[in-house]
Amino acid sequence: MDSLKTQTVTQIGLQSGKIKKFYIETLGCQMNLADSELIISMLNDEGFIRSDNPYKSDLILINTCSIREKAEEKVYSQLGRWHKIKKDKPEVIIGVLGCMAQNLKQDILDNKPYVDIILGPDSYRKLPMIIKRSYTDKKSIVDTKLSRFEVYEGLFPKRKDGVNAWISIMRGCDKFCTFCIVPFTRGRERSRSLESIVEEAENAVNSGYRELTLLGQNVNSYNSGDHKFHNLLEVVSKISGVDRIRYTSPHPQDITDELLDIMYKYDNICNYIHLPLQAGSDKILKRMHRSYSKKDFLVLVEKIRLKLPSVGLSTDIIVGFPGETDNDFLETIDVMNLVEFDSAFHFKYSPRNGTKATEFEDHISESIKQRRLEKVISLQKKHSIKRNQHLIGSTQKILVEKQSKMSSDYWAGRTDSNKWVIFKKGKVKINEMVDVIITDSKGISLKGELVSGAKAA
Repeated sequence: MDSLKTQTVTQIGLQSGKIKKFYIETLGCQMNLADSELIISMLNDEGFIRSDNPYKSDLILINTCSIREKAEEKVYSQLGRWHKIKKDKPEVIIGVLGCMAQNLKQDILDNKPYVDIILGPDSYRKLPMIIKRSYTDKKSIVDTKLSRFEVYEGLFPKRKDGVNAWISIMRGCDKFCTFCIVPFTRGRERSRSLESIVEEAENAVNSGYRELTLLGQNVNSYNSGDHKFHNLLEVVSKISGVDRIRYTSPHPQDITDELLDIMYKYDNICNYIHLPLQAGSDKILKRMHRSYSKKDFLVLVEKIRLKLPSVGLSTDIIVGFPGETDNDFLETIDVMNLVEFDSAFHFKYSPRNGTKATEFEDHISESIKQRRLEKVISLQKKHSIKRNQHLIGSTQKILVEKQSKMSSDYWAGRTDSNKWVIFKKGKVKINEMVDVIITDSKGISLKGELVSGAKAA
């Protein structure tokens, strides 16, 4: 360790010869998980040791999400519990990071004065310095300035042992959907260099990861120099040792013919696309500022399935958006019936302060939202079961990811098309690729059996 690093560790990670411990909790999307891995890496470099117990930690952090009200409520509840720790150990530092820090900093300052650090998603590089300051500053330290350039180039995450490595390739969003807070919490779109992404991907593969997931708020809007998303995807697919590549979350507007061609060409690019619909009504889509019509969406689905016949398609659906009539809602139901998505994330519309949709006057009652949500959930379950039943009798390559929640005797892993499969462990281990015959459809998951004599790939 060089002298500068030794000095930094002594200043920040050590106090009276005692190594300091930190606890971090992550809420929200895969981008937040990837950000937390960066934060962990930076804190490790400063001499901090990660703890699994906030009550035995010197630094307590929560990396937050603001996409829906429920996520914010969870953060506030957690901060209330940690306040008790602060009362018993005033020297403990509590930090709120991420989207909620960006969006609700004033509310946190006003109502949670025991929070020491409030740090937005473009300010993580400053965290070690701010921690040092917080030992002496009596007031909360806030840094939530958004950047047009920060992509954390040159920083690499600290990952736990696992199967899937999350790799952030771009940040921010330029779409400004009227329901979405992301452009205000994450800023405008900017992309990492292709070289930096490839370096991180190679590091992940050399560390034993067999599956890479490329991340971005609009991942397929990636644009760095002469490189578009399909160019990046092709380069990553050629890295030696990459068995599987996934990406999320794309925008339908940016699903190009070139992207579909690359997905068809390379077997290690998973046969799966998350395709957010949000609503089926042209009126509501226009109000949402989604940049496509119902017809556009259905034509795109047809194009995808012609190019990739066995593709797995998932979606996002919002019910109860302001102005959504019964007929508008039935248009969403119509799209669901026409497409028959393999899976879906479905939500009641949640107003986000600062978004255009909060200005609309024709908001929908909670009771109507709930009824519509229940109908969407019920219909999607039927479609998921139907789509899954088509796989019974087929042999699927499964990357073993974790122990099944159903039983300690079973593994769980995903198909190429992103369907979870549960099967008896046999002699295989986590992070091995095996052939599994699908024997049954159990709700939204599948059950299978190892092919006789199957060996790990």
